[in-house]
Amino acid sequence: MKRSLSMALVLCLFLAAMPAIGIDGYPKTIVDSSNRSIIFDNPAERIVPIVAWSYEPLYILGAQDKIVGVEKGSKAQYAYLPGIEDRPVVGTYREPDYEKIIELKPDLVIVQPKYLAQVDEKLTPLGINVVCLPFNQQSAFDGELCTLADILGPEEKERAQEFISWKKGTLDSLKKDVDKIDASSRIRVYGEWSDTPWYTGSKLSGLDDVITLAGGDNIAGPLNPEENLSLRYPTVDPEWVLKENPQAIIFPAFDYFTGYLQQDANNATQLIQQAKVREGLNKTDAVRNDRLYVLDAYLVEAVRGFIGAQYLARLFYPEEMADLDPEAVHKEYYESWLHVAYQGLWTYPEAG
Repeated sequence: MKRSLSMALVLCLFLAAMPAIGIDGYPKTIVDSSNRSIIFDNPAERIVPIVAWSYEPLYILGAQDKIVGVEKGSKAQYAYLPGIEDRPVVGTYREPDYEKIIELKPDLVIVQPKYLAQVDEKLTPLGINVVCLPFNQQSAFDGELCTLADILGPEEKERAQEFISWKKGTLDSLKKDVDKIDASSRIRVYGEWSDTPWYTGSKLSGLDDVITLAGGDNIAGPLNPEENLSLRYPTVDPEWVLKENPQAIIFPAFDYFTGYLQQDANNATQLIQQAKVREGLNKTDAVRNDRLYVLDAYLVEAVRGFIGAQYLARLFYPEEMADLDPEAVHKEYYESWLHVAYQGLWTYPEAG
């Protein structure tokens, strides 16, 4: 009898302990974008995103309340997102404030590859999980979103699948139209970051992703023939651009020119006017035919790259893409996934 009671007691204790030893899928091992394996004993509840591109994914997954500290530039960029202004600053993505991060006791810090080693060295020995999820390539985004959702829990995993399905639907419509464009008619495009002359994007860059999705040929794509991550962002010469003679030029730009809080196109207009007279650009077909465009950088190098591609497709092929409505997709994204009212200046000239 005593043996039966003892066995029953052990069984009860075992059942009571089951959630802690794996009934909810934890401990769980995830593999991040730097191919590192990280073990989570429990779902992440306190998050410090150092990567600017990781804020929107967290809001998409409904995990915004788990953000306990914000990167300085992201706090300014995302001031319109509920809760961001109330969160303490944890330094910049280049120079994190480690003392502040440690004080906040996060169980997840999100970093990008370039700064992974230094953050990992400071925080991992303290038991803080450092995960590399850059969210800056369209081809890798879905997998990274699922990885983040896997860290957070089952509700977030379901939300991730819903978003990916919705996003795929919009991209399927775009691809259907782009596939109708003859290869010989694809527009040749040069992209340059608005704050750094001659700094472009080759293969594996977000810039190349959106140009290609939009049905354009990125003239800088071949500069990274082996698809080396370290060669994604080359600096080119004016003579090279003139020789390649792009038919369209796009400038991914930040808040001074575009964005959620931008109300007029004065700065974007000035950027284009200055570009038209620059040596290396002024004699290209793009300038001759007045095909210079400003596109918000968050529609290029982030989750919204798939929407940026739709804006570009409309700008590149206004007749062929007359039925494409990137503004409607963008509005639905803001209101259904970020849960904030849609506004802002996102392209100049406006697409459509």
